[in-house]
Amino acid sequence: MTDRIAMLKEFLAGNPNDVFTRYGLAMEYSKAGEVETALGEFNTLLKIDPDYSAGYFMAAQMLEKEGRVGEAKIFLQSGIAAASRTGNQHAKSEMQSMLDMLD
Repeated sequence: MTDRIAMLKEFLAGNPNDVFTRYGLAMEYSKAGEVETALGEFNTLLKIDPDYSAGYFMAAQMLEKEGRVGEAKIFLQSGIAAASRTGNQHAKSEMQSMLDMLD
């Protein structure tokens, strides 16, 4: 386990609903190639904050890289809905472009 992962887990122990820290932990696991653990963190993040569009996008990118295109599409569709709810046109556009590419 990297020092970063240990540090982020320590922060989350004190505040498990901190979305920024949870996102950082998911990204660290993703970078480390720990896809299932990263996916678990992304899912926890999105339960805490269903409008955190970057969580959907990064989870989709990770899954697509793993060849799990069907799962990636589900994250993208949910992320597009989240970005629409929050008015985040940039995130919506990026996710729609990726979704179009995967179709």
